[in-house]
Amino acid sequence: MKVAVTTLAFCVAALLALGLVMLYSSSMVMPIKNTQLQVGAGMLRMQLVWCALGMIACVIVAATNYEVIKKLAWPIFISTLILAALVFVHHVGLQINGARRWIRLPGGTLQPSEIVKIGLIVIVAWYGDREQRKMNTFTRGIIFPGLIIGAALGLIFIEPDRGTTILLAGVTGSMLLIAGVRWLHLIPVGIAGVAALAYSFLHDGMRSGRIMAWLHPQQHDDVARQAVQAKIAIGSGGLTGLGLGDGRQKLGFLPEMHSDFIFANIGEELGLIATMSVVIGFLLIAICGFYIARNARDQFGAQLAIGVTTLISVQAAFNIAVVTSMLPNKGIALPFISAGGSSLLAMLIGVGILFSVARRANPAAKMSAADFVVDDNSNPFAARAT
Repeated sequence: MKVAVTTLAFCVAALLALGLVMLYSSSMVMPIKNTQLQVGAGMLRMQLVWCALGMIACVIVAATNYEVIKKLAWPIFISTLILAALVFVHHVGLQINGARRWIRLPGGTLQPSEIVKIGLIVIVAWYGDREQRKMNTFTRGIIFPGLIIGAALGLIFIEPDRGTTILLAGVTGSMLLIAGVRWLHLIPVGIAGVAALAYSFLHDGMRSGRIMAWLHPQQHDDVARQAVQAKIAIGSGGLTGLGLGDGRQKLGFLPEMHSDFIFANIGEELGLIATMSVVIGFLLIAICGFYIARNARDQFGAQLAIGVTTLISVQAAFNIAVVTSMLPNKGIALPFISAGGSSLLAMLIGVGILFSVARRANPAAKMSAADFVVDDNSNPFAARAT
């Protein structure tokens, strides 16, 4: 367990350090209204503030027995729902580019959907632990948790934020599946969700346009611009990159390089070696997280660790897939690296949860290859003391 925790801490710290360096590099020269250039470290200073807050929250959560989180599962979840609802309150919520995803704070903003990610994982873990013997029934395994998950996803969907909705649907679906929900019960729900999402895309010109630009970039130059410029950035970096600070795409060619497309800046300035190191870092975080879940003391701890690990891993994969044009353009942050205080705070709280579960895991646990071999007739996360 010490190896897993140490590796996890090292990978998170390395990604945080890389993120701060690349954020400064990508934001020190930024176009304003396509006419002027902003030079400075304002974004870096703000990110450092959020990083400090996130580290404090991470330490507090890691030092807290996760049984306390279990007892406060409903208050935590309801509080995050209230935060998510505040984006629709006049003079509290902030609307940018037609989306209401932020609430105003003194000197900054907060994106509640990022905090909802943690609250939703906590409540689904609580439910999976409480109803673990009945999760194979349709009512207890699908209907009841579906109402809980639907309340959170509904608020995020109407902001609108389709990407986070899809992400959380995948994370919570994975948690329910591991908790004991039958495939046959989950498949029709998944099909219905995909159909509803497809219907919403067909009636949303901007998002359907992004899909068409992804499929036919040559025919949609304006919409496909970010994806094309991101590939140019990564390709021009080669093996070792153009050099830190020497990237060209940040000079107005690739918008959002400091946030959603920061992976492209890493590829352009530091090269393939750095981008592969980032991928390996997230892969190690996933391995350590699932190992912690495998050796958790009880079902609730296992579910928490599974949820957090899946969230970090899938979100990272989602972002990298968008930047490399494997998926249509959808704004979603690269964990620990992209600019965005709300995302950074939520991810560090999630890491604190992993540490908390690891501190109370089986003390005799030793990492071996056998821990990652799953028998077809068993669920490695199911047998837990209560």
